[in-house]
Amino acid sequence: METFVTTLRWIHIAAGMLALGLAPLAMLTVKGGRAHRRWGKIYFWAMAVVASTAVVLALWRPQIFLALLAVFSFYMAFAGYRVLGRKRPDQGQVPSALDWAAALVTFAVSAALVVLGLVRPGASWQRLGIVPVVFGILGMVLSGLDITKFVRPPADRNAWWFAHMAGMLGSYIATVSAFSVVNFTLLPPAVRWLWPTAIGTPLIALWVTVYKIRFRRGTGARVETAPAN
Repeated sequence: METFVTTLRWIHIAAGMLALGLAPLAMLTVKGGRAHRRWGKIYFWAMAVVASTAVVLALWRPQIFLALLAVFSFYMAFAGYRVLGRKRPDQGQVPSALDWAAALVTFAVSAALVVLGLVRPGASWQRLGIVPVVFGILGMVLSGLDITKFVRPPADRNAWWFAHMAGMLGSYIATVSAFSVVNFTLLPPAVRWLWPTAIGTPLIALWVTVYKIRFRRGTGARVETAPAN
């Protein structure tokens, strides 16, 4: 069993490093172009491997915080990828049962992070400080917004673009956070966990705002309108 766990850990590390290196390639290529879609798809599946192996490893130890966090972190990549198949809700491209299940599970997992972060049922939770609460609230907001959009699709025809950007970039923040926690050991634990979110979230908001302005002016980047498979 130890050999299995060690192998799984190395797979987790390799997939995490792959995701960490590939995301900038997708960011820097033409949005909707072949290279962007190729690197983005590989990034998504690397994140899927990271999340699945993280859940198994965290439950094996067990470290419930890491298992819950893995679900929340992957949801952002999942939501950002799945929205590509729902670009035109007015044409019948609506959320599937899988989309609903993922959003509801993530909302429940995020709520659990908040509750456990406040109760702190053990030394490991106490050492984390406000980290679980911050991530839990963020997860509840993001998944709650998605559920709201499922019920009432936004009128903006470019809403899927912004959701895709926010989801993928948000998941990359989670990847950088994991790298920070492992490598930046001189920083306090809460800082190691939260500085990527503190820096990355305003940058995502700024990037989305820039593209909203570009779309209003008719100077947005070329967008691939077919769903990504």
